[in-house]
Amino acid sequence: MTRHDDYSLRQTLPSDVLVGGDAVWSRYRRYPVFGLRWLMGRSLLFCGIIAVVAAFIGAGTGVVVQDLGVALKVAATQFVAFSLMAMLGPALATAVRHRHWPVARERKAVVIAVLAGMVLSFFIDRVASAYIQQSMAPGLAAIGLKPTMPTPAPLVQAIGLALNLAGLVVVYGLFGGGLALRAYFSERQRWDLHRHAQALGDLESRVHEADLRLGVLQAQVEPHFLFNTLASVRALVRQDPPQAEATLDALVDFLRATIPKLRDDRGLHATLGQQLDICTSYLALMRVRMGGRLTYAVQADDALRPLPFPPSLLITLVENAIKHGIEPRPGAGHVEVIAARIDNHLSVRVVDDGAGLQPGLSTGMGLSNVREQLAARYGRKAAFSLVAGPSGRGVCAEIQLPAGSPA
Repeated sequence: MTRHDDYSLRQTLPSDVLVGGDAVWSRYRRYPVFGLRWLMGRSLLFCGIIAVVAAFIGAGTGVVVQDLGVALKVAATQFVAFSLMAMLGPALATAVRHRHWPVARERKAVVIAVLAGMVLSFFIDRVASAYIQQSMAPGLAAIGLKPTMPTPAPLVQAIGLALNLAGLVVVYGLFGGGLALRAYFSERQRWDLHRHAQALGDLESRVHEADLRLGVLQAQVEPHFLFNTLASVRALVRQDPPQAEATLDALVDFLRATIPKLRDDRGLHATLGQQLDICTSYLALMRVRMGGRLTYAVQADDALRPLPFPPSLLITLVENAIKHGIEPRPGAGHVEVIAARIDNHLSVRVVDDGAGLQPGLSTGMGLSNVREQLAARYGRKAAFSLVAGPSGRGVCAEIQLPAGSPA
């Protein structure tokens, strides 16, 4: 079919097309991407986060310049600018999708709409930054601070230009709808699989759909994680260019490893090596974000890397180790990912020396998904365990599955 008469943009997605949990902040994903209800839910979520960020920026400005009026102007400008940057591309794409054009024409128009939003976001950011600088100038002058920075050397200017171009792609692209654009194409593929399964009633087709959902879940970047990383990049661009460049490099490496090609979303050929590479790039990014207090190691014989391994499961365990183990505990932290063959089984462990087992940790959505996927794929031949770390500190999460069995 070449038109969108197969489903309504106002209705919730069927369970086998839906991707994402039922948390309050992700419920907008129950509706088709670039649908009006999807846009409204996403806008509420993003604007809420932006409002908090803008309030902190305004408060910090007020403390520096000792002027409540200037602080309110800065906060309001940041809120309006960031909101427009986050919403323009998706709003334009939503307008395009509600035209109900043929699929081929719509896809091209949606991509153009998101790119147009990125370009407009760049100019909005520049205008907002200039207005904030102008508003703060009298207050900074009153306390003896110069409102502008001295002209940097040519080499520093070149580095700044390169960082700005990278920031345009990463910050404006992802923040302004790049991830939503990928979700749009993935949704169209899931709808195709959904109709195929209904027409054939084929059990194998349903298994493929489950694999696709896992691949898409692996590519999801939670809003708070993305906002925190992009906010760090934006703050470091002027303060510490080398650190900003390192953070951008780590983020790009993580996204390149995590987001699969649009035509390879099923995870039919996922291997242990691919999943280890995803975890390595994620840990490298988190080490940069956490100021170097995180160390990590990934250990696996080369002979184990080609073995089949289900997508999304291992990165879930690593994310849990960071979120519930390393981040809550002050000081340095260490995470190890260890793969080994034990008899005819493949054992993969994620060990951290963080906060340890906490009430409710083993029943979270991520770990429940790990158990369900292992049971669906391997039955009683696979096992998952979550115990205290070998030294009494931290947590050891282990997956055991038949070595060489299809993933």
